Amino acid sequence: MPSPTSEAYVWAWLPSSTEPVVAGILQRRGTNHRFAYARSYRERPDAISLYEPELPLREGWIEPREGLTIAGAIRDAGPDAWGQRVIIEGLYGDPRAVDPGDIDQLTYLLESASNRIGALDFQHDPERYVARQGSATLDELHGAAMDLVEGRDLAPELAKALIDGTAVGGARPKVVIEDHGRSYIAKLSVSTDPYPLVKAEAVGLELARRVGIEVPPARLTRSLGRDVLLVERFDRVGYARRLVVSGLTMVGLDEMFARHATYPDILDVLRRRGSDPDVGRRLFERIACNIAIGNNDDHARNHAAFWDGTALTLSPAYDLCPQPRSGETSYQAMAIGREGEARASSLATCVEAAPIYGIDRSDALDVVNAQLDTISEAWDDVAEACELTKAQRGYLFGRQVLNPSITYGLPTSPSR
Repeated sequence: MPSPTSEAYVWAWLPSSTEPVVAGILQRRGTNHRFAYARSYRERPDAISLYEPELPLREGWIEPREGLTIAGAIRDAGPDAWGQRVIIEGLYGDPRAVDPGDIDQLTYLLESASNRIGALDFQHDPERYVARQGSATLDELHGAAMDLVEGRDLAPELAKALIDGTAVGGARPKVVIEDHGRSYIAKLSVSTDPYPLVKAEAVGLELARRVGIEVPPARLTRSLGRDVLLVERFDRVGYARRLVVSGLTMVGLDEMFARHATYPDILDVLRRRGSDPDVGRRLFERIACNIAIGNNDDHARNHAAFWDGTALTLSPAYDLCPQPRSGETSYQAMAIGREGEARASSLATCVEAAPIYGIDRSDALDVVNAQLDTISEAWDDVAEACELTKAQRGYLFGRQVLNPSITYGLPTSPSR
């Protein structure tokens, strides 16, 4: 188990760079973590802020925003539930040995893998960068993840290798692999899956692509007789890395208050600090698609944007997985309108809120109807490509995907 520490050095990959530089220091004071840029970094001609609203490039200590204990842009680089479980296993030999909330944030940042989401890493040393990563095949990593999920002891070398998947977000088992010079997040099937989650996410991503939404390239493969979804990382360009901030960071909220985040909140930030004049329409299309495919796990950390030091750009859509659903009532994780109660998984709600996104209601109606048509027409082809069995098709289509309730109250489009 590591000795408690009160500080860590933040290293960053500047745009287009393939090597990191030390950007500053993160220091714990009580329950809060303050940050200061290194003078050597501030004096670089190519230096950029790690995220302007909360970490402006200036001299001196920067405290976290009100309501936060650590800057969101830094927290985004830390592990979520799955990564925390792997780290606790590595430190204590038993993921049940300690409550994940009792582990200090700095410990998670310093123990998680270096190949994390975005362009930041954390080190004990300001002078020498040493990457933390393991080396194992997909089958070995998959086997180790299954052992961890099912409570079996992990071999020390595999426990170390499994660390590579600790800082790519989410609650489900995943690992990071390299294949022909490209980096992938491998999402794993485990025996406790209540339904074919990996195939369902492959279906969700492909249906989104068919309706014109930008998604990362993905493909299904097999490991240890189980399905694995390989999703190409959009935060990598060769060996260069891109700074990424989550929707939760954009709206300045802590995990404890994530339920208060709304789509219009995220849109306001993207309009104020972004460079895409059509971002409202693009976000609207994603909301409609989430509803159409039955993905209500669309919380603020499942949205992100690239930060280049000047402006935000919406990242490709990700984590588009149809969720288990019984009956017709369903709600999205974030409100679609400015009123917090506008969460119903309803395309009529989308159309009603369309002017917020810069779209008139008639145009919005055409958008959602076009998505409905495309998904319906593409279903057989996508189901075949994702190798869904007859039972799996019946489980997804008409329940999660294109549940009839999503069109209740939807006006008839003048163009239909």
